[in-house]
Amino acid sequence: MILHALAVGPLDVNCYLVACPRSRAALVIDPGGDEEEIWHLLTAEKLQLRAVANTHGHFDHVGGNAGLIRKSGADLLIHRNDCKLLEAMCSQGAMFGCRLEASPPPSRFLEDGAILAIGDLPISVIHTPGHSPGGVSFLVAGHLFSGDTLFAGSVGRTDLPGGDFAVLMASIRERLLTLPDETIVHPGHGPGTTIGREKAHNPFLAKAGGPL
Repeated sequence: MILHALAVGPLDVNCYLVACPRSRAALVIDPGGDEEEIWHLLTAEKLQLRAVANTHGHFDHVGGNAGLIRKSGADLLIHRNDCKLLEAMCSQGAMFGCRLEASPPPSRFLEDGAILAIGDLPISVIHTPGHSPGGVSFLVAGHLFSGDTLFAGSVGRTDLPGGDFAVLMASIRERLLTLPDETIVHPGHGPGTTIGREKAHNPFLAKAGGPL
């Protein structure tokens, strides 16, 4: 697997480029902005962008959707429960002083348990609501892309519209912490971690009942 990470957009979202080394087919996860930088990396690596996937619809994770779709004609993927957030991205951004280009509508919806085929890479979709109703995580080759569900030493905020702390914790415990301890976690903000490390040391999980 080819993997690159870039901090993009006004809130330094972790954008991930995942690609198949044989076919050079690529998926971009959460292009929060700076789409020219993302596009430059794709072209420098001679990769073909097949799809843009949003872990959720908050403005800081979707700000580069329009530019990348326009350049590539790639599919845009998001869970249907976050379509309203995607549609409201410009008004969300304006609340933080950010002017954004509206995202195009999704080409198709992400479904729990679906497998995205990017070249030879099977990428599993895991519905992990709580931070937002349509939040998803992606699992490929022992790497988990957790969006704003799980962070190193923290969890996603739930005080935004559609957030629910109990739902978030259930998503983490039932869908993510059941993965092997060695699973590498690539969150939507901040440094990476592993499932085992978060089981042992994440204070939010300890407060909610201790490690598994």
